[in-house]
Amino acid sequence: MKLKNNLIFLFLISILNNYFSNAQTYEVGFYAGKSNFIGDVGGISPKNIIGITPVYKDYVFGLSAKWNRSPRHSYRFTYISGHLGDNDLHSEDPRRQERGYNFNINFSEISLGMEFTFLDFNLHERGVKFTPFIYGGLTYSVFDKLSLTNSLITQISGNTESFGIPFGIGLKYRIFDQIIISAELGARYMFTDNIDGSFSNDENISSFGNVNNNDWYLLSLINLSYTFGKKPCYCKY
Repeated sequence: MKLKNNLIFLFLISILNNYFSNAQTYEVGFYAGKSNFIGDVGGISPKNIIGITPVYKDYVFGLSAKWNRSPRHSYRFTYISGHLGDNDLHSEDPRRQERGYNFNINFSEISLGMEFTFLDFNLHERGVKFTPFIYGGLTYSVFDKLSLTNSLITQISGNTESFGIPFGIGLKYRIFDQIIISAELGARYMFTDNIDGSFSNDENISSFGNVNNNDWYLLSLINLSYTFGKKPCYCKY
């Protein structure tokens, strides 16, 4: 009986291995990277925008899921969570340095969109697969809520929630038959100016900064993903 069970187990393993070795329509992956804020607090120089200046607790992690609809485009879902913040002392503007505001908050986002590759990225073909890509879609983000109190930005109860438009550009490379690694620089334009607590409709709470500009944040990400699923038919209608 034990030998029979072992043979059945090995048979099932061989079937699954054969299935997944030829199945690369879908991807699931893991993100790791850093965030960088662009708004009314912190740096406004090019080195701050690309994230060279260090910020305390600015690491992010997340998950991704993709449906590779064709060799040139994919539908993509991502969930990313981590820390976001900045400090006026990182700015090259003397007025911000003198002001000395800073903040660091937790945030989470979900993003839905499409990823387009510049080269055919058919994972069912053997050989090296490498391509630049761009990404766009819609983002919904939730941030710890902040307020300016006694010349300090402090966290208060509640959350700041906002939709936004994500943009991304990156490179991806298949390192094994079913393993893909990618590097991506993404920007999130948010429909709020209050991620850093700079804007309030309450007359008893002070506002600061440019109320005509909404906030942004950037994500520098590395993704490692695993591919699976039956080979699709890229049919033309």
